[in-house]
Amino acid sequence: MLSVSPSIAPEIAALAPGFRALSITVEAAPLLHPQVATDALQGACKAMIEHDVPWADAHLAAWNAVFTRFGAKPKRTPCSADALRKRVLRDGSMAGIDPVVDLYNAISIRYAVPVGGENFAAYVGMPQLTIASGTEPFDTVKAGEPANESPEPGEVIWRDDIGVTCRRWNWRQGVRTRLSAENQQMWFILESLPEMPLDALQQAGDALIDGLQRMMPGAKISSQLISLP
Repeated sequence: MLSVSPSIAPEIAALAPGFRALSITVEAAPLLHPQVATDALQGACKAMIEHDVPWADAHLAAWNAVFTRFGAKPKRTPCSADALRKRVLRDGSMAGIDPVVDLYNAISIRYAVPVGGENFAAYVGMPQLTIASGTEPFDTVKAGEPANESPEPGEVIWRDDIGVTCRRWNWRQGVRTRLSAENQQMWFILESLPEMPLDALQQAGDALIDGLQRMMPGAKISSQLISLP
């Protein structure tokens, strides 16, 4: 079974007291039912607009405060869940991208929780949530062309042994580890603060696992709760 062991730097505790996350690893099987993701995304958008979860505003406000503490400007670079939900409020729905991406975006929208999905086969070493020195490489796209940049010193990043995989905690994913339904080794991370009830985080993880199992019967999936050291 695929094993992923994320680590969290001790400095994160000062920025986000009570941070916890659900780590989910997947050994993929043939994707037989992509409609599961389409239905989940449409349902999540509708649910958010018509009967949102009660912790949504407080949870996203808490993420804004965390981003501000490490120097990010949440109005310009919000957490991933906030960015997705603002698009849904603006457009009323969200277009599909890829079945696996659509499914984890649906969970993020429905539960107001940042969710990352990574192609773990592209990793070198294990995921690390840490503070950037400002010299780490980050591969991205600018004006439609491949580009390289580095995070700001003091920025919270996810990284592996060779570079940044996601900037500003969960704002922008790098190209190298980007996930699609074609990948065989998948890693998901659902990130929450105390304003989101722990049982709601577990429900979000269960919903993601259920969707993955229905899309790709036979996939091997495991999960673990991780928290601050």
